[in-house]
Amino acid sequence: MTLLEWMISYLSDRNKANSLYRRGMSKAKEHNHQGAIEDYTMALGVPDTPSEMRAMILYNRGLVHVAAGMASEGADDLNAVLAMDEVAPNVKTAAERKLSRMKARKSKRIA
Repeated sequence: MTLLEWMISYLSDRNKANSLYRRGMSKAKEHNHQGAIEDYTMALGVPDTPSEMRAMILYNRGLVHVAAGMASEGADDLNAVLAMDEVAPNVKTAAERKLSRMKARKSKRIA
């Protein structure tokens, strides 16, 4: 594979992941939870998606899972963000805060 072919492939994969991510965000705003989850999942399946983008996709999919009543799946996504090395600190902080709020709500329901 030549450098030009590699760059075209890389950019098209990145563009595909970004398009799916943005489409997922639009669906999430419309409360189309299943559609958003599907788009985010497809975006995560795109090869060579940069880790920063993967983190944002996982974070957003986690939020949608929680909004759709699938807290366990949401927690899995948020914990996956926390386990990633190359993630912006603000993304990790947001994931930690969401997990903390989820735990607090669960404790209130149990008490």
